[in-house]
Amino acid sequence: MRSDVRSLRIVVVNTVIPPEGEQDEVAWMQAERARALRIGLLEAGYNIIAVFPADMHLPDRVAQLQPDMIIIDAESDSRDVLEHVVVATRDAPRPIVLFTEDHATSSMEAAMAAGVSAYVVAGLQSERIKPVLDVALARFNAEQKLRTELSDTKLKLAERKTIERAKGLLMERHRISEDDAYTKLRRMAMDKNLKLSELAQRILDVADLLG
Repeated sequence: MRSDVRSLRIVVVNTVIPPEGEQDEVAWMQAERARALRIGLLEAGYNIIAVFPADMHLPDRVAQLQPDMIIIDAESDSRDVLEHVVVATRDAPRPIVLFTEDHATSSMEAAMAAGVSAYVVAGLQSERIKPVLDVALARFNAEQKLRTELSDTKLKLAERKTIERAKGLLMERHRISEDDAYTKLRRMAMDKNLKLSELAQRILDVADLLG
């Protein structure tokens, strides 16, 4: 992830459809709000690489372009578009900023639970855009670091359990002490140029096959 937020490649997901007639004042206001957001991003120096509608093709488009950040422009209830974005970012997480007019606490909680990094209500003033994106990027990076650390911890714990099981197997079959079994494991791993956990897993796999 780029450290300079202004160099990010941004995709804007737009749920606002510009009206064709002049009779729908609310629709025109929503379309103008969407336009103001894009202008504000461009004036602030951000790189908008595409603007997509919130439809079933969104995951494929995101996968093709691989943006660094996704900005959702939603006038109200954004559950449908969030579902598409969650699918699009499931395998490759990235910061998601949601600009909306939905003040409901339940909507905000649902968005944050879905992976939105920043939920901004009526925040289209150009001077607010950079701070919002800065915070979203920082929050995303912090969460990714925590996820990585948690994953590493779980992996180390699983590896330790595998080594302990293999060590116990050697102790039982060769009638040796725990220290001797561990020494034997280390020596075998070095001879085969394997990680200790990898060798331990192979020993367990062979034991399972042999019954």
